[in-house]
Amino acid sequence: MARGRFIAFEGGEGSGKSTQARLLSDALAARGIAAELTREPGGTPGAEAIRALLLDPPGEGWGAPAEALLFAAARADHVARRIRPALEQGRWVVCDRFLDSSRAYQGGAGGLGDAAVCALHEFGSAGLRPDLTLLIEVDPALAARRLKARDGGAADAIGGRDARYHHAVAEAFEAIAAADPGGVATVDGSGSPEQVHGRVIEALTALLAGRG
Repeated sequence: MARGRFIAFEGGEGSGKSTQARLLSDALAARGIAAELTREPGGTPGAEAIRALLLDPPGEGWGAPAEALLFAAARADHVARRIRPALEQGRWVVCDRFLDSSRAYQGGAGGLGDAAVCALHEFGSAGLRPDLTLLIEVDPALAARRLKARDGGAADAIGGRDARYHHAVAEAFEAIAAADPGGVATVDGSGSPEQVHGRVIEALTALLAGRG
């Protein structure tokens, strides 16, 4: 049995990546491709429990090292219990966030550095990487309007951090994409969801053509 493909969506808050992950999952199903739609942190009962701790932390919240460790623990469970089994059974996996979010948020904006985050991933998840990462980029003003419409001004512990933090996240994502043009495809996130979805499918042309 051929191994399934692993596609991750990345981007800052309000980029529309979650919508695009769902649209891709639906499009794969329409093509007769078995696919699992999942998210990070989350995707398994254990990882979802850690998600709650991260996005609604107890007490004073987590420092950057503890936050990175929690993300890595959630990802390790997700990879072991859901992602790898699905890929080995020939299914595609479409994931809303993966390692590059930890690299951008905790490694970049959080100041831990890329090497530390990647070392945690190597230990916890044996260095698993997507076949392709799709980085959805949008203008910050557009992202802010989307967040306001979606959340009504409310935000989780990470999404609610200040503009300087999120600017650093965006810069880290840009650096990740520039360093790995073969593994990360940047997608213009402006326009309607259907327009962006068209760009996503275009970015996946080679993988879709090579299926089987």
